[in-house]
Amino acid sequence: MTNSRITRSTDFDKRPFWFRTLNGVWKASYPLGTRIRLDKDDLIRRARKKTGLQSLGKDFVDEPLERLIRSINEEAHLHPAGRFITRERLTGLLGIRLRAEYFFSKHPEILEQELYPAWIIVGIQRTGTTKLQRLLSADPDHRLIPSWEVINPVPLDIRENAADRRIAVAKTATRAVRMMSPGFYAIHPLEIFEPEEDVMLQEISFMSTIPEAMMQVPSYAQWLEQADQLPAYSYAVKLLKYLQWVKPARRWVLKSPHHLEFPDLIEKTFGEVRYIWPHRNIYESVPSFLSMVTYNHTIFSSEVNREAITAHWVRKNGYMLQKAMDYRKKGNNDQKFTDLFYHDVMKDPIAELSKLYRYNGGLTPELMTRFLQHEKDHPHRKYGTHQYSLADFGLTEADIDRYTADYQQYMLTLYERQKRTEVQ
Repeated sequence: MTNSRITRSTDFDKRPFWFRTLNGVWKASYPLGTRIRLDKDDLIRRARKKTGLQSLGKDFVDEPLERLIRSINEEAHLHPAGRFITRERLTGLLGIRLRAEYFFSKHPEILEQELYPAWIIVGIQRTGTTKLQRLLSADPDHRLIPSWEVINPVPLDIRENAADRRIAVAKTATRAVRMMSPGFYAIHPLEIFEPEEDVMLQEISFMSTIPEAMMQVPSYAQWLEQADQLPAYSYAVKLLKYLQWVKPARRWVLKSPHHLEFPDLIEKTFGEVRYIWPHRNIYESVPSFLSMVTYNHTIFSSEVNREAITAHWVRKNGYMLQKAMDYRKKGNNDQKFTDLFYHDVMKDPIAELSKLYRYNGGLTPELMTRFLQHEKDHPHRKYGTHQYSLADFGLTEADIDRYTADYQQYMLTLYERQKRTEVQ
């Protein structure tokens, strides 16, 4: 059943009254010393005190966290609640790393495993990647990372037989998002038992695009784009090995636009990989994502600079797409990719899934039943309708073409190639 609520990209700044009041009163109390401190050493101390653990691992590097905190403090213009949320998030990420290192030390067999083969969904934002991954979660052979688990991939309490509080924590976090930004669910539904992006594993090394999707951190984003992210991918693989050790399966199904930049690093750190690349009219996907980002920013700041967000992500998306195309054109890499198209996925997702399963023995009647049931249980626009346009962000098609003309031509070539194959 669809929801009649409409979330418009132009309404991003309509924060709930209680949220505006909270931030106003809290900020007025700053002279009393209530401004939350964001400092690397303080965050590490807090995480160590909270977990009772000391080791962040021999491969932990300070620089990414230092650069992120400096950028947040100097550029993000966080409101009081945003500072609180950020402190808790960063402390939580350090806590995950501390607890992971404890398990790696106690159970060396975790890292001795081979990583499962992986299907990795790599389309840019708003191209049907979430729908595809959630559909594929209905296959019992697949290992995915549900939202509650990717928020905290390692138990919050390392003691044996301790109650696992991660689901309760995830429920609280998703309720908070809905309260602070009521329209967000129509853009991207947060459902704690449905899979989420594994880029959150890179964030545990403080090297991911998540911060720049949440707040203004241009100096950090610029540094990150040029930094060697091999350590973050290597550590993400260690966490994936932990997760498959806890709950075995046969294949990983992962997804994030972040991976468009780094198929070369995936090649170095993963084993067998097949890429699933959904495509969509870029004039539709870009404003949809810009709307999502502006709604994200309101959770952290009262000074949402829509022009800066637009300029940053229009260029960034073009850059990511170019990186993926460059990789794909090398050697035999093209054979690792399966292309799907957004409107085909929305119209007949089962037919599109059959294109993936031709590499895995075909789509069985049992799997078709599972996928159809998932479709029934998770209808499109369950939380409302999302409305957006290029004009909402002061953009024209020519502005998008400046960074994506090569990709658009490439996408047309892929589409024509696929249609010729289907006719044959």
